[in-house]
Amino acid sequence: MKRHHFYLGLASTVLLAACISSNDDKKGPSTELKEKALDTYAEIVYASYVDARDAASELKQAVDDFVANPNQDRQDAAKAAWKAARIPYGQTEVYRFYDGPIDNATDGPEPFLNSWPLDEAHIDYVDGDADAGIINKPDDFEEITRELLADQNGNPGETDIATGYHAIEFLLWGQDLDSPSEKTAGKRPYTDYVVGEDGTASNQARRGVYLKLAAELLVDDLNLLVDAWKPGASNYRQDFLADDPDSSLAKILIGMGSLSGGELAGERMTVAMSNGDQEDEHSCFSDNTHMDIILNDQGISNVYNGEYEKTDGDRVTGTGLYEVVKAADEALADKLKNQLAEGLEKANAIEPPFDFAISLGNTEGRAQVKGVIDALKAQTSTIADVAEALGIRLNLE
Repeated sequence: MKRHHFYLGLASTVLLAACISSNDDKKGPSTELKEKALDTYAEIVYASYVDARDAASELKQAVDDFVANPNQDRQDAAKAAWKAARIPYGQTEVYRFYDGPIDNATDGPEPFLNSWPLDEAHIDYVDGDADAGIINKPDDFEEITRELLADQNGNPGETDIATGYHAIEFLLWGQDLDSPSEKTAGKRPYTDYVVGEDGTASNQARRGVYLKLAAELLVDDLNLLVDAWKPGASNYRQDFLADDPDSSLAKILIGMGSLSGGELAGERMTVAMSNGDQEDEHSCFSDNTHMDIILNDQGISNVYNGEYEKTDGDRVTGTGLYEVVKAADEALADKLKNQLAEGLEKANAIEPPFDFAISLGNTEGRAQVKGVIDALKAQTSTIADVAEALGIRLNLE
């Protein structure tokens, strides 16, 4: 299966580098404390990827049920399953940016999971072009297969996304063509999947095959990440925990700082707010972008505080990065803890949908979004200070 590797939202905005200096002459966290924090981190990563995989499996089942017998209730159930699947996955994005299993240049599946922005016309019909997309070009793409979707992901251009959460989102919701002031998501009719004369768009069977395969690939790619972090196996987790503790801590801080600053505050929020354009929001078809923001920031807090609430309500808890930082600088540890809590509070206060919040005439909504951006920038700066206190210098923008 041919894989094209491209990293939308990362590009050159974040320099993935960390320099580690010796803290031997300074009072600071013990090696034992660091190792406990790394063990907790690895367990949180594993638990959240298991949740993401299991939620994606439930999404796949809902999609299969919908395609087998399309109706409004089954389409609504598939949409609800998609939103539920985003909850654990959104909290995993803090594990990116350090060449780990999710986004290493060799076989990292991130480009197949969550790439955006998505050119809808690469997949299916769009407003003004009923014949657009892989689905509506059987002469060019005779059979829709897993291999075809993987090959067409990022081919020929970076926005030509063919797989992942946002491809599935588009196939379930369709384009959001209403004004942001309408506060509505995409309105794809379920009859787009009804085969025969009762269908509302051509190539209904091909559309169903595409949707089912996209959900299947999603589960498979998440399984790769579960296996990479599974305890007791010869895998990335084993190597991560066997490495020098400061090197592994540097990776954690790179993930936190890169997501907080260049990715979330920058690419996902500032760009969209500057343009006031719903096409630049992360989950533009479902109007779920406000939750993407909350969940990404929650993931950063999970790592720092050493706790994760699983989808079944159980909690994974242990030694957080907070305790490691506290051993070096208690005031700084508390500063970041408080900033993370305040940032999450502000993110939760954004009035959805996000495209309405960033619309150029919405003064109050834009102020809410700007407040979250400022909070993210502030906590990113403190993450860099935390790294320095631990003898790690991060180059973050």
